[in-house]
Amino acid sequence: MRSLRTAATALAVAAITLSACTSAATSAPTVAPVTPAPSAAPSVAATPAQSSAPASAAPTPAASTAAISIGSGTLIFPGKLVICSDIPYPPLEYFDPSGNPIGSDIEIGQEIAKRLGLTAEIQNSVFDTIIAAVTGGKCDIIISAQNITADRIKQVDMIPYFQAGQSFVVAVGNPAGINATTDLCGKKVGAETGTTEIDYLQGTGDYKGQGLSAACTKAGKPAIDIKSFGKDSDALLALQASQVDAYFADSPVAGYYTVQHPDQFALSGIAPLQPAFEGISVPQSNTGLRDAVQAALVAMINDGTYLTILKKYGDDSGAVTAADAGTVNKLK
Repeated sequence: MRSLRTAATALAVAAITLSACTSAATSAPTVAPVTPAPSAAPSVAATPAQSSAPASAAPTPAASTAAISIGSGTLIFPGKLVICSDIPYPPLEYFDPSGNPIGSDIEIGQEIAKRLGLTAEIQNSVFDTIIAAVTGGKCDIIISAQNITADRIKQVDMIPYFQAGQSFVVAVGNPAGINATTDLCGKKVGAETGTTEIDYLQGTGDYKGQGLSAACTKAGKPAIDIKSFGKDSDALLALQASQVDAYFADSPVAGYYTVQHPDQFALSGIAPLQPAFEGISVPQSNTGLRDAVQAALVAMINDGTYLTILKKYGDDSGAVTAADAGTVNKLK
């Protein structure tokens, strides 16, 4: 699943309004970060980004001027590609200081729309209901750090576009002593509702029979006290407020926060878990749009635009190949 950079001295939550498809506004909490020194980046899958929208990034290679046809695909609004994304989840999707959505997922979506001859519009969506949003006609596609799972591909088609593991963030100094998964037993762990992190903790979805909490009880240890939050940023804030002992998220996001706030957060001693492909979700009934989005993504990978975007946000270690992107519903 799924953070912002202006100079700041402490973590804070701000209500930032994003226009979603129309002038109707939605208010979303976001975390105000500090800008770290480049050498502060930890070694994790997909090293976190280091500035809001880096001016030093290499310019994006020019795409072909010929739009890719969506064939028999349909759109909610003519001329627009409405993209559902759960914001904030940096560095993949988050708000800049002016309240505009940015991040590697956002730019990938905007570039895909451009190559389809469409205008991208970002619909800020709650992750727990984001699949219902795309299948219910509120957006055309989802780009929101969704791991490709067996449960999800029963509902939507997913085009591989990124890959990441899962990591735990703890308070600086690791006061709870979390260095192995067994150290989570009896501890409070926060994660966003509807994510694979919650499934992994609970032993639900694709993690049935291999949940981390169940592993604790099987070993005669207390179960993990799992705390779920409607927004990922609330799970992080719970860690800041000492309401949980660890925050669980995709490795790029976990690493990003530790770089942005080294005085508050650190990665636990647990190495990144369960690397998986993340996918762009498209309704299964809209194969024309799916194939066009896939063609645009493959073209971006082949001409270097895709990697340029990932490097801009420090996500390039999570890059997939054109062969990966040329598949659908690919599980690790």
